Amino acid sequence: MIDRGHPLSLTRQSEVLELSRSSLYYEAVPISARDLELMRLIDELHLKHPFMGSRSIRDQLQDMGHQVGREHVSTLMNKMGIAALYRKPRLSKPHPDHKVYSYLLRGLEISRANHVWATDITYIPMARGFCYLVAIMDWASRKVMACAAVQHAGCLLLHRGA
Repeated sequence: MIDRGHPLSLTRQSEVLELSRSSLYYEAVPISARDLELMRLIDELHLKHPFMGSRSIRDQLQDMGHQVGREHVSTLMNKMGIAALYRKPRLSKPHPDHKVYSYLLRGLEISRANHVWATDITYIPMARGFCYLVAIMDWASRKVMACAAVQHAGCLLLHRGA
């Protein structure tokens, strides 16, 4: 929105737009090719071993021949939004205000098709972004009745009906 060729000064343009004048001169520093390669490798390692933290990933990267420290790996993991999966304390303790729903299928004999259906959704990383795969299954036959893959932008990639 700032036009450097406009007759209004940059100071006045930033005042009108309520922007900090120092932000007009900021130029984002691109991520280096080395960091992009490290981020790709960290992502691969995290997908294979989601329980590994920055120390274990650092060790794996060093075994692959990359000279990298734990703090740098930790910084890249934070930038990517990746964290090690591990059991955290008291996460299974329910909140006292949350309603507990009973399991409605307990004691129900499921002996025929189309009696009970189930659904599942999973996250699939792709070369450019990710997608969600949703499936609806018949509980008795375990047959997939319908499935759809939805890309992160909301586009339907695949749909298979019954």
